[in-house]
Amino acid sequence: MSTNVWFRRAVTAALLMALTACSGEEAAPPAAEGGGAVTLWTDSTELFMEYPALIVGQPARFAVHLTDVTDFAPLAAGVVTLRFVPRDGGEPVAVSQEAPRIPGIFGVTAQFARPGIYDLSLLVNSPQAQDSIAVPEMRVVAGPDEVTAGVEEDGGIPFLKEQQWKAPGFATAFATDGEVAESFDAPGEVVPAAGRVAHVAAPIGGLVGVDGTAGTPAPGQWVERGQRLVVLTPTLGDAGSGYAQARRELREAEAEHARSTRLYAAEAIPRRRLEEAEIRLQAAREALAGLGTDQGADAAGTLAIRAPIRGVIASRTVTPGSRVAPGDPLFGIVDPSVVWLEVHVPVARAARVTPDAGASFRLEGDERHYQARRTVSVGSVVDSLTRTLLVLYEAANPDRAIKVGATATVSVRTGARVRGIVVPSSAILDEDGRAICYVQTSGERFEKRELTVGGDDGAHTVVLAGLRAGERVVTGAAYQVRLASLSTSVPAEGHAH
Repeated sequence: MSTNVWFRRAVTAALLMALTACSGEEAAPPAAEGGGAVTLWTDSTELFMEYPALIVGQPARFAVHLTDVTDFAPLAAGVVTLRFVPRDGGEPVAVSQEAPRIPGIFGVTAQFARPGIYDLSLLVNSPQAQDSIAVPEMRVVAGPDEVTAGVEEDGGIPFLKEQQWKAPGFATAFATDGEVAESFDAPGEVVPAAGRVAHVAAPIGGLVGVDGTAGTPAPGQWVERGQRLVVLTPTLGDAGSGYAQARRELREAEAEHARSTRLYAAEAIPRRRLEEAEIRLQAAREALAGLGTDQGADAAGTLAIRAPIRGVIASRTVTPGSRVAPGDPLFGIVDPSVVWLEVHVPVARAARVTPDAGASFRLEGDERHYQARRTVSVGSVVDSLTRTLLVLYEAANPDRAIKVGATATVSVRTGARVRGIVVPSSAILDEDGRAICYVQTSGERFEKRELTVGGDDGAHTVVLAGLRAGERVVTGAAYQVRLASLSTSVPAEGHAH
């Protein structure tokens, strides 16, 4: 049976009908074949129908495959009616089936009393879809001697309806004429946004107590601002003794200030003495802060190191019982709820970057498209080694799906619009650096196409070459079609007709 060829002839016949309706000329009727198939889509249903040669007096079984295009699941229930209306008048031939033999497949048998050209109306009455599908110019011949030989299958990737229905996320869509924002691809890297990264260092020399690391957060854990990270015991030297002295001087200054406040209130000292006490207290506080901490120690003299920002622990270098010197790194903290995207734009395209155009991006190993919410900056200096210009974008990351440090392919928009064939961006796959897609040439046949793509707006991509408007492309589970293209055998289950 020639599924792919028959489908193209059915589409050609429909186009000829439209053209002759405009010109007033009558198209020649199609020749009868040894069976055929037709694939049609409506807003709610996909029809893939296979049938034998239609000969007067001989029962013809129509294998009707119906798919709900809202979720690409097979129609599991409902009534299907085939109504054949002869072009030259006379009684229509109508047959029905009350329910599918198996989900998605209706086997309806019709028999014709006289030859001629019939127009088929296929009526679907199902909880999943209510539809009427027109299939024009179906030829019934008087006898077997008028049946011409079918054309051999002309290749393509076989992927049966039973396979499509079982493939999670499988979906298709029409390619249409349209336009999207012009863009070009550039490499990028996800980095922490300014003010959302902190490197916590030891403010003084000390020992990391064994008990002090029991509750220390591990890399990957979330911490809140002010949360205790680790406890240090100050040691002599390396600013440890300086810290103890600064704490002692602060306590003395606090006591002196409290005493001066009481005496001034009793008018026992002049205002100048109170001001001097306030100056000494402020200096003691600044001296303690100058050692890298303004956090107080407990009664035992240990110091709790706390998180300066909320975020995820990116690194931890503390070891129980180890000795740290002032400035030694302890933790790295990143708040990933907002991230920046560093994009290295080739100098030849730098002039096309505009701050208001924006960008979208895909992460390595992730097919999802993310949107940058604003342009942070467009650089003014070209890197002399890489000959690229640095552009920064900001992206919201409330679910933390965008990982800091990840590499990205960034679609940098230029602000211009480009026309062409528009398809959902999920239809475009990368194969060894080439843009490809899979086109559904008939109900169960697919074809791989290499594309030349233009801009994309994240959701849609414009194709400049390799695709025509009206063709049907795979937008979900395309990988399953690719696996089918690598197989040389038909699935074990075959057709359940």
